Amino acid sequence: MTVVSVSMPDELLERLDQFADEHGYTGRSEVVREASRSLLGEFEETRLEDRTLMGVVTVLFDYETTTVEERMISLRHEYEQLVTSNFHSHVGDHYCMELFVLEGQLEEISTFVGKIRATSDILTVDYSVLPVDDVDPLQTGST
Repeated sequence: MTVVSVSMPDELLERLDQFADEHGYTGRSEVVREASRSLLGEFEETRLEDRTLMGVVTVLFDYETTTVEERMISLRHEYEQLVTSNFHSHVGDHYCMELFVLEGQLEEISTFVGKIRATSDILTVDYSVLPVDDVDPLQTGST
């Protein structure tokens, strides 16, 4: 195997080591390999290809990090055809949450989420996608 050097904050490294210990991993490399496989496979599901998807992306960041908010606004405008709605909210005393509602193809959504994840100083990014044609407006939820 190739050895790769990765930079990360001390707190994240401590959490990574603790996670490895608590979940029976042989070490942080095994956790990073599994996380990498998971991240790379997120958008590779063939059931989502060539379908219109709706997605929700939630981003959390420290409100004092104004460059993150500026980047979110920039991405909102850059992906105007993809972002159908955008919501900004203050969470607690120090955080902001940015919520994006998306409608588009898998490749576009994947690229958008990737650009958000690549933004410095973001605390968390969470998202979900669902094919639009899976939604049945007449379904009541009971069987």
